[in-house]
Amino acid sequence: MTICYIGIGSNLGDRRKFINAAVDKLKGIAGIRVKRVSSIYETEPVGEVAQGKFLNGVLEIDTSLEPEVLLAELNRIEALLGRKREVPNGPRTIDLDILYYGDKSVRSEELTIPHPRLGGREFVLKGLRELGKA
Repeated sequence: MTICYIGIGSNLGDRRKFINAAVDKLKGIAGIRVKRVSSIYETEPVGEVAQGKFLNGVLEIDTSLEPEVLLAELNRIEALLGRKREVPNGPRTIDLDILYYGDKSVRSEELTIPHPRLGGREFVLKGLRELGKA
């Protein structure tokens, strides 16, 4: 099993409900064990797209899934919870990002680990510090 950190966020609809639903769906996937969930923080959106505030946090999981398979599962959960990718970096019901996958680095078209923008996002760093990662 590999310890991974997943960023989680929502800024559409019942944000807390979407976050809780995503965590529950992760708990139901073979090869994933949700160990801890950071506090959930309300944050301002980052970027140029006008949108509402987010609720954000970080999950610590153990997984036996390879990074690409884990990403596919996260994308599947996002789709099940109604995420539409119509506007890049636009509003979303749920957002799940792999921040760290053990000590592994990945660079592909679909996936970069560690997450390339985590250092510039205080809400991610705050959650990681709370879980003892940063």
